[in-house]
Formats: sequence, C-alpha cells, structure tokens
Amino acid sequence: MSELHYLTAAEMARLVASRQVSAVELLQAHLDRIEQANPAVNAVVTLVAERAMRAAEAADAVPRGTPVGPLHGVPVAHKDLVDTAGIRTTYGSPVFADHVPERDDVIVRRLRAAGAITVGKTNTPEFGTGSHTVNEVFGATRNPYDLSRSAGGSSGGAAAALATGMVPLADGSDMGGSLRNPASFCNVVGLRPTPGRVPDPSDTAAWYTLAVPGPMARTVEDVTLMLGAIAGFDPRCPFSITEAFAPEPEEGVAGLRVAWSPDLGGLPVSRETAAVTATAPQVLERLGARVEQVDLDLSDAEDAFRIYRAWYYALSFGDLDRLGPNTRWNVEQGRAVTGADLARAERLRSGLYQRMADFFDAYDVLIAPVSQVPPFPVEQPYVTEIDGVPMPDYLAWMRSAYWVSVLHAPAASVPAGFTASGLPVGVQIVGRPFADARVLRVARAFEQATGHGLRRPSL
Repeated sequence: MSELHYLTAAEMARLVASRQVSAVELLQAHLDRIEQANPAVNAVVTLVAERAMRAAEAADAVPRGTPVGPLHGVPVAHKDLVDTAGIRTTYGSPVFADHVPERDDVIVRRLRAAGAITVGKTNTPEFGTGSHTVNEVFGATRNPYDLSRSAGGSSGGAAAALATGMVPLADGSDMGGSLRNPASFCNVVGLRPTPGRVPDPSDTAAWYTLAVPGPMARTVEDVTLMLGAIAGFDPRCPFSITEAFAPEPEEGVAGLRVAWSPDLGGLPVSRETAAVTATAPQVLERLGARVEQVDLDLSDAEDAFRIYRAWYYALSFGDLDRLGPNTRWNVEQGRAVTGADLARAERLRSGLYQRMADFFDAYDVLIAPVSQVPPFPVEQPYVTEIDGVPMPDYLAWMRSAYWVSVLHAPAASVPAGFTASGLPVGVQIVGRPFADARVLRVARAFEQATGHGLRRPSL
C-alpha cells in the first residue's frame, strides 16, 4: 500500500467499500502526496484538508451494509472555474481572488452524491482562457514529466494533479480542448463528452454548446466511472441528454471501422508529435479494427469556432474590468461580431455537422492528434510557430482540438507515447455525437494495448 495514491479510483472505491482501507487512510495518503509533489508543479491551488478529513471520517462511520455511492471515500479535486460552496473559487482571475461561492455547481453536487470527497481546487488560466495554465493569482502549473514545460490547459492543474498521484479523479471543462490538451501533455485521460451529457446550467448562455464539463483520470476505466456519476438529465440545461449513460457491453475494437487523420486536413503538426501519433493506427489494426487513412476537411470549423467563442466572451466577461490580455483580446473580438458573422458561423457549423453525420455512417470513430505540438516551455505564453509555420495568434496552435469542439461530438485524449526527449503525447479518439460509450470503448482498448499511461513522472 506504499503507492496507495497511484491506485485507480475504481480500486480505491473497492478497497474502501470492503473496509480493507479506510477513507481516512486513503485521504491521508493523498494529502501526503500533495504536500510532497504540489510545490514542484503548482497544481492544487486551494486545499481543504480539514474539511476533507471530516468528510472521510463521516464516510468511515457509515454502518456496514448501508448502500454507498460508486465513489464512496474517493478523493476528487475541482477545477477553479467550478463553484464550490464555502471553498475559495477564483476562476484564475484577480477580480475574484477572494471569491467564495454560496452554492455548488451541478458537477460538484453529483460527485458528492456519489460519495467522492473534495480535497481542493486545481489551477486554470483566467476564466479557462487558453491551453496553458498560468494566471496572476497563482502563477503557472508545471508539467510533471518536465518541470520546464507547460502542463497544458485550461484544465492543466487537474492533469498535473492526476499525473503526480495527488488525486485519482478531477473534473475539468473544455471549449477549445481544455480537457484533452492537458491530458495529452500530462499522460492522463480526458474526455470531452457530447454537449449535454454532463449538464452545465447557465444564466447567461444557456444554449451555448461549445463549452462542456467533463471527467479526467489516469485510466479510461476511471473516466468511465466518473462519467457515470456526473452524467444525467437536468431540466435547467436546455440541451441536456435524457438517456442515461451506460458503457458499451462489448470490449475491444475488432471489426470497428476507424478513420485515421494525421493532420485533420492539413494542419501543421510537429515532427515529434507526428512520430508518436503515427503509431496509433497500427495499434488498433493489431487489435482487429479496420483502419483507413482519410482526407478530412474540417476547415469550416475555424470561423465557426472563433465567431461563437468571441461572442461568448463578450457576453460573459465584457462587463468586467482588469481582465488579463488573453481574456481581454477575446472580449474585444466578441464586441466586433455582427449578426452576419453569427449567421455565417451557424451556416458553417450546420453544414459541417451534416457532412460529419455522413462521415460517421462510414466510420465508428476518428483518430487524430490531440495537440499539434508536445509540451512547450512554461515561460512561453503560447505556441508561436510549429516547425517553422508561424501561428498568427494564441489560439491558432490549438486547432486540432477546437475544430473537433465544433462537431458536437465526444472526444477522448488517451496517452499515445512519448517524444525522444520524454514528453507525453496523446491521441484523440472522436465519435459520432452521443456515442460517448463507443469512444471510451476504443480508448480503453488502446490504453490496455499500449500501457503508456502507466509511465509515471519522476519529480
């Protein structure tokens, strides 16, 4: 049990349920690990150890034979964008540096109802703006596999905490890749669910489907377990999915039709990243899948994403002062959006959605790179060029993730290997809208065949 903090969440839940390990013992192992590892990576920015210990003691006091939730006694951390009642929540912004919400968000309530124990909050860029986790309140989160590199973002604190064994489960959110990019950078698993699978009610942008909450963990099994706890209908979310989430009963990928796109239609991908992700098709072929390289064109997602994102930022943050440069740039872009722009975005997205519906009639899943580059230097605000191809702004290097966001589709990031210098790289598995279980089935088969996720960082 010396590596208790690196067991899977499913194993932890079984041990606590069978009373082989107490919830207090399990929590203490994670608090010890946070004390040991967090100073190096800066992933957990608000710790509620005493509160968590009281919850663990209460979990242990439940009489034998009493039904408990599937995550009973399992520690979890929440992204600092998620409201947690009585726990400091800054959104990574100096404007909210001392903010303490009065209510929990839906995802927090559901995790608690499943028996999970909140240990604290994980770092994020201001309002989740960008795929590099740094802000003026807490500073930067560092990559556990190379402390000179970025942990990705915007759920970078969550990914780094998972990779180092500080928590077995963490929630995140994803508009342009914020569950997938940090998972790729930190050798863990992140799932962008189909919008509405995990409801996220909003008072200002209730019909906005580009941003979704979702689960992160070290294994696909744990992501599936967590998704089962947080998914489900909520009438306050107008596109909430009514059907209950259930994993596919079948295992493996034999006979599945897999489309492989090494660059999603001509995007620049670094040689290091391409060399790692190019091994993914062969893995699935060995497992019995029918893999075909496809000439895919998702370029209509570019304007659709940027227009909708800009509009959302002006709507959500346009009235705030003292915004950081990335958030302020997005707000300024949004203020310039016209009705004609929104009409164009809707036409582009609708046409792309219908074309991809035809595409997924022919293929079960699409596999592609998650990110176009491996983790970059932590002092660098964003990627400015990819193998000599200049990036015009801080968003451009994330296209391989945010083009997929436009598809209204589930997408998982799964560890795919390491560069020659030891930096993690993930592969993206994308499914038809609402086929979250199929994506997780393929992800688990890939994970079990490769074992890349078992490689731990050496701090």
